[in-house]
Amino acid sequence: TEQLVESGGGSVQAGGSLRLSCAASGFDRHGKRTGWFRQAPGKEREGVTFIYYGPKNVGNSAYADFVKGRFTIPPDKTGNTAYLQMNDLKAEGTRMYHCAIVQGPISVYRGALKVQVVEIWGNGTSVTISS
Repeated sequence: TEQLVESGGGSVQAGGSLRLSCAASGFDRHGKRTGWFRQAPGKEREGVTFIYYGPKNVGNSAYADFVKGRFTIPPDKTGNTAYLQMNDLKAEGTRMYHCAIVQGPISVYRGALKVQVVEIWGNGTSVTISS
């Protein structure tokens, strides 16, 4: 069974850091992009960051404008985990962060990343940033 399970969410004050993890199982991520979306209550999901895993190497990563310089998606050599390092968090309330496997090219629209196909979607982990 293809599955993504996120962890690491919580509550933190603005300026703090969190590291999210995503445990993957049941599929091969090579040739696809692994990354993260975020979604506020009642809002559309936003693409945050994605990294490409080629057959033999790790490709470039892409970041939404609103997280550049603060968030990092480190390459994972184990093949079964994804991370999101979030620093200098902004007081934006509560959002769900979802891990995802996507296919196709990525474009930018109003600062967020847009993808063509979401192949696998995790249930998410909640992140609350307070001022």
